[in-house]
Amino acid sequence: MNERKQLVVKYAHQLFIEKGYQATSIQDILDYSGISKGTFYNYFSSKSELLKAVFISTQEKFEHESNELLIGQNVADIEIFIKQSELQIHSNRSNKLFSIFEEIMISNDTELKNFITHAKFKHIHWLSKRFLEIFGEEKKPYILDCAILYSGMMHQTIHFNALAKEPDFNPTEIIRYCVDRLKTLFDDVSQSGVQLLDPDYIKQWLPECFDTKQDFQTALLHSTAELKKVILKLFQDEAERVKHLKLVHFIQEEFLQKGEPRHFLIESALLSLNTNLKLKNSKELSDFEKIIASN
Repeated sequence: MNERKQLVVKYAHQLFIEKGYQATSIQDILDYSGISKGTFYNYFSSKSELLKAVFISTQEKFEHESNELLIGQNVADIEIFIKQSELQIHSNRSNKLFSIFEEIMISNDTELKNFITHAKFKHIHWLSKRFLEIFGEEKKPYILDCAILYSGMMHQTIHFNALAKEPDFNPTEIIRYCVDRLKTLFDDVSQSGVQLLDPDYIKQWLPECFDTKQDFQTALLHSTAELKKVILKLFQDEAERVKHLKLVHFIQEEFLQKGEPRHFLIESALLSLNTNLKLKNSKELSDFEKIIASN
């Protein structure tokens, strides 16, 4: 985005905050930013496209600053997540995004409503990724449910505390309160084993965010590493251990090579791995086979 176009986005954002999105006309934007109608339509096809540019600009700034907080840090440190959340609340409040979004959601603009819904999906996806990093793979079945619950809890708690306590509203206090509830929530759902939505459901909402091949390879590499650990524990005989490790490595390489995997050889290798009863009944081999079957 060139400098002049960025200024138009900035000026339009100021008008949307001061007057509201619906009350701001394109002529208002032209007058305030000092550009011609031709220049405006050279930059944006409509006022709604301009609003999208406003949101994308603020979101990119937040993502950049949020990622900077992770540099040299442990991604599993929940204190970093709290700082990222503080940054997001500050960004949303200073840019008046909630009030603009609420105005859009009660309008008849289907295109913008879909855009905002898509933005919500992306936020849930970001939360899910961060929760996986913080709480670990064992909590993965519950990350989407917890991301949705946490998002709703944060939004409503901030909303009513802001109404009750302005101008003494303290976002950090709210974040820590909700994060403490989040820890309990993850413990509770993992102990009960209750799952409403599979984490992979997010792929239906945001297909563009997922590289299916890369996703499969990442899962395969992780599962292979876990299966190899089990083999090292189960087999005391060196020859048997090496044999099974080679079988697993062979299967992995078949999928990682550039050519088409030789499925008949993979099936044969899996049959050999299943000859050992303890290994056959292990969760790690079962997970390994499920990942292979998904490809």
